Amino acid sequence: MSRSDIMRAVKRAHTAPEIIVRQTLHALGLRFRLQRRDLPGSPDIVLPRFRTAIFVHGCFWHRHPGCRYATTPKTRQEYWLPKFIANVERDARKESQLRERGWRVLVVWECETRQLESLKERLRLEFDLPDLVTDPNQTP
Repeated sequence: MSRSDIMRAVKRAHTAPEIIVRQTLHALGLRFRLQRRDLPGSPDIVLPRFRTAIFVHGCFWHRHPGCRYATTPKTRQEYWLPKFIANVERDARKESQLRERGWRVLVVWECETRQLESLKERLRLEFDLPDLVTDPNQTP
């Protein structure tokens, strides 16, 4: 399989991390829209009720600072480094455009989707949702 074939296989939407975030949001009772092309950057997930756009970024492609998955290839760095820089600059520009339009922007990193409980807690706090865990000894 050539590098070109590998690159072609990289999905733009409906990735595994994105699906995990969507399932977590749904489990929290939140409803959303996908890939709103009328918004800058076509956010992966949009919650109109909260005027919030969520981008689910791959740590490698979007250069998650300090993440062990944001490695830089050893070969062809003259190709990769400008590509990574352009990705990060585009992300910042699109986030800024959304904020200027009054949207709140959240970025969920691919590595965050590996710890479901932590992700669920973060999203619960972001949307100021009540804790769904109740004491079994408590009477309603």
